[in-house]
Amino acid sequence: MRIGIGYDIHRLVEERKLFLGGVEIPYIKGLIGYSDGDVLLHAISDAILGALSLGDIGQHFPNTDPQYKDISSRDILKKVMESVHKENFIINNVDTVIIAEEPKVHPFRDEMAEIISKILGIDKNRLNIKATTNEGVGAIGRGDAIAAYAVVTLKER
Repeated sequence: MRIGIGYDIHRLVEERKLFLGGVEIPYIKGLIGYSDGDVLLHAISDAILGALSLGDIGQHFPNTDPQYKDISSRDILKKVMESVHKENFIINNVDTVIIAEEPKVHPFRDEMAEIISKILGIDKNRLNIKATTNEGVGAIGRGDAIAAYAVVTLKER
């Protein structure tokens, strides 16, 4: 059994689409990043890479490489899953939390779970997506950013 933890945070800016958990969420701001900025998929990807002892997404998808400019975070997670299979592991369980003042995540959670579980090749009952606020504290609390944590367990095939 292997365990990995992932974290990501991005600033919210105007004139950018908001992607969380692979879902485009209608909102007045979006997450800025070299990719589409999907903090949830980035946190999951980092957790998986950590569990495999393969570094982090910055090493595999550097923001200095033009081929990754505006890449979909779904594609990042799919590429990370190639490493899981190559190393002869499968995803056992994923637990996540999104930290955001706005928008409300709950209406999109089922769609996120559908997308993520399909990419990971797991049943939805092995994936948990939670959301909370930062109670008005810091950049997240002011609505300037969104963050996510993920913990992943892997087991050998």
